[in-house]
Amino acid sequence: MTPRERALAALQRRVPDGLVPHLELEFQLSEEVFGVHALRGEDLKTVTGAKRQDLLKRNAEHWVQVAKRFDYSVITGLHWLPLEDQLASFQYVRELAGDSYMLPAFMDGTFGIPSGKDMTEHVVWLTERAEEAMAEATRRNDSAIQAGLQLIAGGAEIVFMCADYCFNDGPFLSPRMFRQWVTPFLTRQVAAWKQAGAYPCKHTDGQIMPVLDQMVESGISALHSLDPMAGVDIAEVKRLYGDRICLIGNVNLADIQMGNKAAVERSARYCLEHGGVRQGGYIYATSNCIFKGVPFEMYEYVLELRRRWGTPEAWEGAV
Repeated sequence: MTPRERALAALQRRVPDGLVPHLELEFQLSEEVFGVHALRGEDLKTVTGAKRQDLLKRNAEHWVQVAKRFDYSVITGLHWLPLEDQLASFQYVRELAGDSYMLPAFMDGTFGIPSGKDMTEHVVWLTERAEEAMAEATRRNDSAIQAGLQLIAGGAEIVFMCADYCFNDGPFLSPRMFRQWVTPFLTRQVAAWKQAGAYPCKHTDGQIMPVLDQMVESGISALHSLDPMAGVDIAEVKRLYGDRICLIGNVNLADIQMGNKAAVERSARYCLEHGGVRQGGYIYATSNCIFKGVPFEMYEYVLELRRRWGTPEAWEGAV
């Protein structure tokens, strides 16, 4: 199986051949590991024509190199670019790697947690100016749906929706308010992107359990982060909804960042055992992303544990 085929199997809640698929939402160590500056939108503000296309092609080459090095099933990193440049980059990736990897869209028009200085004002706005807030929620949702559809038409097969809803002790909005202000809009964009042929994957950190039922109800194909630092138990999520969604993540990033190998091994084995390496429907990933400051040698250890425990055969005889 190709990396893409392994991811598709997991998203369809099947057991892939060979290793469990792997991805990271972001890999921010390009300069440290590869000596390469990964393009961001601001790098292209004054660049046009052939020079712009050359930069995009070189950037696509880098992200294919990242995917090959770490056995990603999805090419990530292109979402830091403007939409039209993402579409051009999709074509370069296909020229370089064929259909070995899934291409992603990163798009979410739902209300996430506002900035710290805006939290009170945001809740007052939702309650005291509900008509205006509903109009804005609809506008944002419509815009995100259309942009997502453009990326899907250009080759994206998975949509990562990255509005964060939860703190470590629970969701920002109560389940009642979440049903009013998030769930209908999440459901709309999930339905639109599914109809276009993509797999919508919801990302949110934090303690998701009070609103998990609503996120699953929206029709998402997969759920990412499954934050162990917030007490999310992947075994419980699998028990409740493993027949409806693919699970992605849960390897404890705090342990990775602290360099605690014993704790990382416990976390990785727990994810693989209970997330679905034997049952299917699991993609191996950390509980957030590989951001600047994560020790690279610890990320390599996370990958080593996948090679060691990431097949059904590795668990033969386990209770």
